[in-house]
Amino acid sequence: MPWTRRQLITAALEEIGIGSDFDIAPEMFESARVRLDAMMAEWNGRGLRLAYPLESSPTSGDLDDVTPVPDSAVQAIYTNLAIILAPGYGRTPSPDTKATAKRSLSTIENRSAKPTPMQYPSTLPVGAGNRWRGRYRNFYPRPLDPVLAGPDGPITFD
Repeated sequence: MPWTRRQLITAALEEIGIGSDFDIAPEMFESARVRLDAMMAEWNGRGLRLAYPLESSPTSGDLDDVTPVPDSAVQAIYTNLAIILAPGYGRTPSPDTKATAKRSLSTIENRSAKPTPMQYPSTLPVGAGNRWRGRYRNFYPRPLDPVLAGPDGPITFD
């Protein structure tokens, strides 16, 4: 079941000891949403693309929007958010929360790690065992530029 931003923020606040017995003001939710969006934007920039809907400005976005992140990433999101939110509420996250956040983030990083494919220079011949593929086709193709446009692949300029 997909989680909403409100559910992720509530889980993070409960992780640092602010829960149902403490009245959570709407301003607290809005501040936490901005921090959640900033954390997910940072993760996206690091290559951890989890299908989290990033907003164009800090004032846009709804707390009750569904976030289609995978279930395996939910714990990493709310425990790392708890570590970010804790100092603002005068709390210190427990060592267990810190260990869980680190372990779950490492799991996401390990699952999203993709080795860079080997690219040979275009001046290297393909080798004697390969068939002649036409004029100038007995060399490897020109390497692709490693600039990426999201998870889909390299940018091509025509």
